[in-house]
Amino acid sequence: MEIERKFLVKRSSDFKDQAYAADRIRQGYILSANGRTVRVRIRGQRGYLTIKGPSNGRGMSRYEFEKEITLDEAEHLFELCEPGVIDKTRFLVRCGSHVFEVDEFYGDNEGLVMAEVELQSEDEPFEKPDFIDREVTGDRRYYNGHLRRYPYCLWKNAVELETEPPAK
Repeated sequence: MEIERKFLVKRSSDFKDQAYAADRIRQGYILSANGRTVRVRIRGQRGYLTIKGPSNGRGMSRYEFEKEITLDEAEHLFELCEPGVIDKTRFLVRCGSHVFEVDEFYGDNEGLVMAEVELQSEDEPFEKPDFIDREVTGDRRYYNGHLRRYPYCLWKNAVELETEPPAK
């Protein structure tokens, strides 16, 4: 079970200076429907095949199965993918006892920078680094499978007009 929370990253942040590792990632989707995905990914010089189930109601938890495959297998599986590829660099940043994965997107998703943190439970407390902006957990627009079909360049102007909802 994967439990994660997603956040936008402040534009003027220095997250790259805080990163201890970075990898270029290219990923495609063999299948994406009804919240389920079968994804192929190349991260650096390694290949992965990942199957994800639909998210729960809060958008934080979902079943995930991931298997490392050879780089050659991953390249061949890209031939089966639906149109559109996600291209990004993932930076790893430690904060407290957690690691934040910060993705800087390219191509039609240029300008989008998101951070996610994996948790052991949905209510696990965690320290937020200073580059964290608005939470977008559960907002399907920010799922990679959605970004592949409806890239950020098509809707970013509408998002820039949005504001943080008032505190309860």
